[in-house]
Amino acid sequence: MSYFQGFVVPVKRGDQAAYRDFAAMVAPGFTEFGATRIVECWGDDVMIGKNTDFRRAVNAADDEEVVFAWVEWPDRATCDAAATKMTPPETPAPFDTRRMIYGGYDLDYQSGTEGPFGYVDGILASVPDDKRAAFADTAHAIGVIFRDHGATRVVDGWGADVPDGKVTDFRRAVQAPAGETVIFGWIEWPDKATRDAGMAALMQDGRMRDNPPPWNGQLAIFGGFAPILDTRHA
Repeated sequence: MSYFQGFVVPVKRGDQAAYRDFAAMVAPGFTEFGATRIVECWGDDVMIGKNTDFRRAVNAADDEEVVFAWVEWPDRATCDAAATKMTPPETPAPFDTRRMIYGGYDLDYQSGTEGPFGYVDGILASVPDDKRAAFADTAHAIGVIFRDHGATRVVDGWGADVPDGKVTDFRRAVQAPAGETVIFGWIEWPDKATRDAGMAALMQDGRMRDNPPPWNGQLAIFGGFAPILDTRHA
């Protein structure tokens, strides 16, 4: 994988099964044209932020949960070609498509195994355009720390095709100013218990303080999610 698409979707809590079935139905359309993996994760520990958060990113209503998802591609060319061939599903989507946000990301960092996982932490932020090298370096340093504390895979991507939306989009989600690029990443864990213990240990690990990320922490978005679909490990 050198490219992936990231998605954040608002779904009514009572429609989790319908959403999972819909995602499973459309997944073959992606894989037919070259996608190597589709993963859908249901909100579990989606914290409310002072300025930004996953719920605000998609204007989630009180009865809605947030889905964090991605589609992995071998490269951007394959993804772009697929977009010209895929047709919309005949079945209506069980969510408000106007508030779904999506974008394409170049893989800047990846470490760990691509095996099954039981929990994932997602992150959105924006980084000054001239800090891409610093972002990659920090992603590598922090990725090592996460894996030391139980994470199985860490992925970080740099926005390459992040469109503006009419209602919501990634740039608005993290209040990205001109001259900054949205980043999308995630950390895979064996299960939630390992994640909770790992996060607690991270707070005590001095290496985290030695590697501050090159983004505005007050506007970065974090959340914990449970996988409900993984086409590589069904």
